[in-house]
Amino acid sequence: MGKTTISISATPTARSRRQSRIERLLRNIVKYRVLLLMLMPTAIIFLINCYIPMFGVIIAFKDINYIDGILGSPWVGLDNFRFLFATSDAWRVTINTISYNVVFIISGLILSVAVAIAINEVRAKLASRFYQTVMIMPSFLSMVVVSYIVYAFLHPEYGFLVKTVLPLFGYHSVNAYMHPQAWPYILWLTKMWHSVGIGSVIYLAAITGISEELYEAAVMDGAGKWQQITRITIPLLTPVMVILTILNLGGIFRSDFGLFYHVTLDSGAIRSTTDVIDTFVYRGLIQLNDLGMSSAANFYQSFVGFFLVIGANSLARRLNRDSALF
Repeated sequence: MGKTTISISATPTARSRRQSRIERLLRNIVKYRVLLLMLMPTAIIFLINCYIPMFGVIIAFKDINYIDGILGSPWVGLDNFRFLFATSDAWRVTINTISYNVVFIISGLILSVAVAIAINEVRAKLASRFYQTVMIMPSFLSMVVVSYIVYAFLHPEYGFLVKTVLPLFGYHSVNAYMHPQAWPYILWLTKMWHSVGIGSVIYLAAITGISEELYEAAVMDGAGKWQQITRITIPLLTPVMVILTILNLGGIFRSDFGLFYHVTLDSGAIRSTTDVIDTFVYRGLIQLNDLGMSSAANFYQSFVGFFLVIGANSLARRLNRDSALF
């Protein structure tokens, strides 16, 4: 009668694999302890300001009252969302928000890249730093200050644009705050002036990281400046452009509140072209004191933005894996 042999598989068990992963994790923690300690303050700030407040998302599904508090207030399901879209202005402000952000994203990308390339072509270091400073400076101004600057140009009686420029074209005594059709252009110019400079910094940093040998080889092959930009600079900037565009798509349902509220002076006469979701919800909160509706709007913006980022990143990964955010 033959002996039965029992073979022990060399494949590690699930428990041993788990222990191996834990040991590897602990070794990495010890190895990179200095970097992890440097990261700790930022992680704590994100935890306190970004992740813990996510608990408040339940407000969007409750009828909040101050006596019972958040947990004690009754659930209302999707009623806050229905109320948000029940008004006739809801779809108008949604279309305004998307339209402005699409234009801002596309034009901001083009102008930021163009400014970065132009500054990079300035060979005098002193002049280059001066141009960078001038372009970046508007970004450090709050929208309240920007609103006063815009008002100085558009004041119905004393504004520089109204008193000096428009009369040259036959327009007199124009009150821009009563003409909604002019504000898409005014807001676009204000946004570009305020944000393009700081947006170009990232692209300028990416350009400085491009090897000079590529440009030297292009010059030896007879490439002109325009060919160097179109064949070397822009292709190598494409991954950065795609990543920043994906990140910007996450906020396509959000707006620069200061731009649309302060710069427009919240004028009722121009709301048909300047009212966006953020200003619409803000007025609803101030007038109706409805926390549920405001939270529903915020949840709606975040929810759509999340899936836009996922979708845009998936598309970018299909086209070019190196250009994807994750």
